[in-house]
Amino acid sequence: MKLWLIYAAAAVCEIAGCFAFWAVIKSGRSPFWYGAGVASLVAFAWLLTRVDTPTAGRAFAAYGGVYIVASLAWMGLVERTVPDYWDVTGAVVSLAGAAIILFASRA
Repeated sequence: MKLWLIYAAAAVCEIAGCFAFWAVIKSGRSPFWYGAGVASLVAFAWLLTRVDTPTAGRAFAAYGGVYIVASLAWMGLVERTVPDYWDVTGAVVSLAGAAIILFASRA
């Protein structure tokens, strides 16, 4: 899988898994949502192991930028709240940071 596809899939799994817990605790959904949430979070963890980098920390750090963008997309698409100027600005900065972490030349 391509790097960005892995990160995008991981973000969907992580956000969906966390949202399942949110839905039960904050929105009164059925506790059966916990099962889907756990399965989604397991898939998220597995996907991050597919990132081709010698250290887990670097894969996780770079993923952080993707997670921020995906979280704002979730907020807009699922929660129907439009990200504001500062949300978008922060997302662009975080993606730039992720790109530096992943693609910088190292000695």
